[in-house]
Amino acid sequence: MAERNLKVMAHQRVNMSHQCDAVVNRAISILRCYSRKSAGKLAPDIVRNNRTRSSPSSSARRRRGSGSSVALASPGAQGLRRCAGRAVLCCVVLAVCGAAAAGQIRYLIPEEMQKGSFVGNIAQDLGLEAKALSERGVRVISRGRTQYFALNVKSGHLITAERLDREQLCGRAEKCLLNCEVIVEHDMKLYGVEVEIRDINDNAPSFQEEEVEFQVSETTAPRSRFPLHEAHDPDLGINSLQTYQLNNDKHFSLAVQAGSDGDKYAELVLEGALDREEQATHDLVLTATDGGDPVRSGTAHIRIIVLDANDNAPVFSQPVYRVDVSENVPRDSTILTVQATDLDEGVNKELKYSFRKITEKASKVFHLDSRTGDVMVVKVLDFEEASLYEMEVQAHDGGGLFDRSKVVISVSDVNDNVPEIRITSLLSSVPEDSPPGTVIALLIVQDQDAGENGAVTCTIPDHVPFRLQKSLDTYYTLVTARDLDREQVADYNVTVTARDRGAPPLWSATTIAVQVSDVNDNAPAFSQAAYSVWVSENNARGASVFCARAADADWGDNARVTYWLAEGELQGAPLSSWLSVQAESGAVHALRALDYEQVREIRFAVEARDGRAAQLLGSAGGALAGVPVSHFAGIDGVRAFLHSYSQDVSLTAGSRKSQWSFGPPSSAGTLPRPPAGQGKEPAPVDKDSKVCEADQAALQFRLPTRL
Repeated sequence: MAERNLKVMAHQRVNMSHQCDAVVNRAISILRCYSRKSAGKLAPDIVRNNRTRSSPSSSARRRRGSGSSVALASPGAQGLRRCAGRAVLCCVVLAVCGAAAAGQIRYLIPEEMQKGSFVGNIAQDLGLEAKALSERGVRVISRGRTQYFALNVKSGHLITAERLDREQLCGRAEKCLLNCEVIVEHDMKLYGVEVEIRDINDNAPSFQEEEVEFQVSETTAPRSRFPLHEAHDPDLGINSLQTYQLNNDKHFSLAVQAGSDGDKYAELVLEGALDREEQATHDLVLTATDGGDPVRSGTAHIRIIVLDANDNAPVFSQPVYRVDVSENVPRDSTILTVQATDLDEGVNKELKYSFRKITEKASKVFHLDSRTGDVMVVKVLDFEEASLYEMEVQAHDGGGLFDRSKVVISVSDVNDNVPEIRITSLLSSVPEDSPPGTVIALLIVQDQDAGENGAVTCTIPDHVPFRLQKSLDTYYTLVTARDLDREQVADYNVTVTARDRGAPPLWSATTIAVQVSDVNDNAPAFSQAAYSVWVSENNARGASVFCARAADADWGDNARVTYWLAEGELQGAPLSSWLSVQAESGAVHALRALDYEQVREIRFAVEARDGRAAQLLGSAGGALAGVPVSHFAGIDGVRAFLHSYSQDVSLTAGSRKSQWSFGPPSSAGTLPRPPAGQGKEPAPVDKDSKVCEADQAALQFRLPTRL
């Protein structure tokens, strides 16, 4: 079966490769068509579920399109609509084909898609019928704590489980990838799914401070530069911040610089000498724009206050400050002090420190004392949330001169997260005849720490007949390691322990209850292979002779035993006309009054069968020996009679001990032992016998009773 599945999968991959080649060729043609048409005078405005602060015209265009549809806003763009739609579709198909060729399902979708939006046809990509998804128990599991995707079992589509914001999910990462797994419980199989979230221009550049004030000495030399707070645009690529603009002012111009990390920042350049007596303040407007379509922008108002004489700028003691901090550092701890000096005197020497380039997240974690330059932790650090912070600090004096330096804070991991164990699938019971390697449960084991602190080892006790197998990344399967026997152990409590490699290590455990279901693998067994019973002649018809009892080690219906009299003949008549066996109790009854002169011994066999369709059986032989009434000695003046007893015998498997018991007297009468000269005595009676409890009585011998 495994070899046939591998051949089918190989054939499907070859077919998918051929189909993807055809799609690639078609996609190239469509993209060329789109490039030629978009290069003309028509300028299509493509909007995909953008949630932006845009102009009324862009809002109107968004109302005309929803979901993953493409709206072309430029006049006369109808000719491009079909081509553009095909181009986007082909991009998605190309991404899926490339992932399929690599053995993993991949999808590419834009951000800001609403909950329930189509991601991909997971049923088609897995080669399954949509109607078979529910029957096979197909479901989607995310690796993290948040479920970003869901499965529509009716259509077979993978859909979004919530609105996806790329900036919240991945920040400034070049690629935003979300991973999940598709579990087919029926086949106990896992498939990896990778979804890339594409950036759209849904954010406008913005300034952390929209009102900025500078104090500039009138003696400041022309071409002096003043750093401006840069704008922040969480989008990527062409959708991110592209340029700055400054309103016209003859005293100031704008210089846009690019940092080593590619970010653009603006500096205010003094073009001519200032004269406070001529103009004491200058009001400027700084505009930051991105390169999206439509273009988005943000503004900040700058006020320049002209002061007197300050000819020395502050200087930091070092260009870069680096510090390593443990994530368990207490709040309000000072982790670093930045320091700058100024050669001026008086007010011009008084420095103030501030963060110049800092993310919103970092601004909530760190605080810079503007007077001392102390950098303090104001919020608990978490290595799992952020391991590195980079920011710039600025020192400026009373005259507006400044210097800046870079601060790099590295957060070191502490083993503060216990491994987590989640059971995703579990069989309710395992048949005892299951072969070794049968999958019982699927588990996910995760540790949020990093390095050795996040390296987890999973174990189970050695004495249980199970083992753990690592299947995919953080997934484990619990399988049987050897044959099971319900008659020995009916259920197990398997403790799974996950332990990391931290110092000291942290661990967690969970218990999996495994029930072993019964299989009809034991036949009923009698306590011994043959029984001998002495019966006095002239017994009453229907009298109980003895009780045969067999035991079955199975459970439930598999252990319910019924009894039959084996076929045979006696004096030309079937045994069933002489004896009968009660099916439920195994009691043997004499259907005729026995005559010692005609029949001295009856040999017969009793069969025991269990209650399942595939019945297993056991058998035991029996013999009845008759004794004439004349063998009882008379006593002068006394009329004697005998009480009779029913003797019950059972044989268990493996030649275990016999069980005997005698019931209350009956009118027929049976001898507890043969009379003198009649041969070997019956076997001894086990005092612990519990067979045929309805007729059980203690063995006793009665002397003749005077009437």
